[in-house]
Amino acid sequence: MSFPNGCHVCEVEVDPQTGAWQVVAYSAIDDVGNVVHPVIVEGQIHGGVAQGLGQVLGEEVVYSDEGQLLTASFMDYPMPRADNLPMMRLGHHVAPCTTNPFGAKGAGESGVAGSLPAAVNALLDALHARGVRELDLPFSPRRVWEALQRSTPA
Repeated sequence: MSFPNGCHVCEVEVDPQTGAWQVVAYSAIDDVGNVVHPVIVEGQIHGGVAQGLGQVLGEEVVYSDEGQLLTASFMDYPMPRADNLPMMRLGHHVAPCTTNPFGAKGAGESGVAGSLPAAVNALLDALHARGVRELDLPFSPRRVWEALQRSTPA
């Protein structure tokens, strides 16, 4: 067993008129133990961050009342693209794993494990002053705008 860990920080900006929001800065420090192949590890973290941000930004499986899948193609299913993602500042804190000879820990899920809560907390923090205390995923512009319309500023 190994237990990678890290810290992810996400900064967002919200347009209260439309509910649209974007990630403007993203930083992460991960401990994946000894980094055996830096390029692969960086790619895994980038991909994991993209996956986590995609879930927060709008990925959602939607069915009609009759059970027909409405998000069956990538034309209907929003997924993050390069223009939705910020430049990421990534770093590593190396604490070698003691249960394998390489001293490596898993890196494949560290990006998503950190990005999802970092983005959720960033957006809820940005909306807090406008009275929004909770919001269900995904945080699509429509959902953010509706939450702002229902809220009372603090």
